[in-house]
Amino acid sequence: MSEEEARERLGPALWDAVPAKWNSDQDDVLVCTHVRPETHDVKSFLFRTPAPRLFRFRPGQFITIEVEIDGEAVNRCYTISSPPTRPDTLSITVKRAPGGKVSNWLHANLKPGMAIKALGPAGEFSCTFHPAPKYLFLSGGSGVTPLMSMSRTFYELGEDPDVVFVHSARTPRDIIFRNELTMMTHGMTKFRTGFVCEQMGEHRDWSAPTGYLTLPLLKSIVPDLAEREIFCCGPDAYMKNVRAMLAEVGFDRAHYHEESFSFENLSAEEKAEVQNLQAEAPNTGYTIEFTKSGRSIPCRPDQFILDAAKAAGMRLPFSCSKGVCGTCKSKKISGQVVMNHGGGIRQREIDAGMVLICCSKPLSDVVIDK
Repeated sequence: MSEEEARERLGPALWDAVPAKWNSDQDDVLVCTHVRPETHDVKSFLFRTPAPRLFRFRPGQFITIEVEIDGEAVNRCYTISSPPTRPDTLSITVKRAPGGKVSNWLHANLKPGMAIKALGPAGEFSCTFHPAPKYLFLSGGSGVTPLMSMSRTFYELGEDPDVVFVHSARTPRDIIFRNELTMMTHGMTKFRTGFVCEQMGEHRDWSAPTGYLTLPLLKSIVPDLAEREIFCCGPDAYMKNVRAMLAEVGFDRAHYHEESFSFENLSAEEKAEVQNLQAEAPNTGYTIEFTKSGRSIPCRPDQFILDAAKAAGMRLPFSCSKGVCGTCKSKKISGQVVMNHGGGIRQREIDAGMVLICCSKPLSDVVIDK
């Protein structure tokens, strides 16, 4: 049903009483309404808009939040953990990572009534894009959040697809949403969960598997894994292990989907790419100067600035690398670039000199405030 058809059916008076859809391009402010502890180092932050607005997104998508830390605006991507069936509120679930700049700030500072800026929703990691009769959800640690949004959606819509949800955690007390996932197994006849913990910790009566997820263990939990659409989210090492297991059984990668947000060290594959790029063109093109780090690096005219920074061994926040999430948003102090973004930056930000370095190529020497 189109918006015009809905308005005609409801009538103008009733239609005008329905809150409009939230549009972050027009209103990027979210107000925290509640902070819910999930585990000893994980919290869920619930948000609403200052004026009544409805959230519309696909389960599994993410938003990019912007917070000010020590006078600097910092962007990070977080998956929406709530389902779209609760359109009046939106939540993210954040694990406090050692040394994590934004996660530690959120845990220590974000309280009900406080406002943050947000952009989105965005992302293609959603089961709604890949409908299937059978699903396998694989998550490690806080990677549970997009799969929880999908599971909550199935549950609240009264749907009952064949889902096996296998979650890996450090200890039983680190299992995020454990009680709610257990409840879902009672409310849906074909929804099953499996937990794998590295150690028992203080739970000496833990009867589920301990150690790491292995192929024999996975096959024992999901004998028909070859028949399922697989969605995977977790730390890089976890997802690398999953890919290796699926490759061993010849799983069709067309039915495998994963999501990750990388802000730390370069992977082995990226380091190899760095070496190749440095060998190909170590000193050609333009110079990109990063004022805060004091680094100046070469960048070819046909090369994205983020790729050049990675080639020089720099560690910069990024996620989608497609100009969608906004994580790499940076202030351009001088110089010219050509930017082909996918919606991760607003026109007013572009007018103010902001760029997404993941999708910007230099047209001259460039100075970046980063």
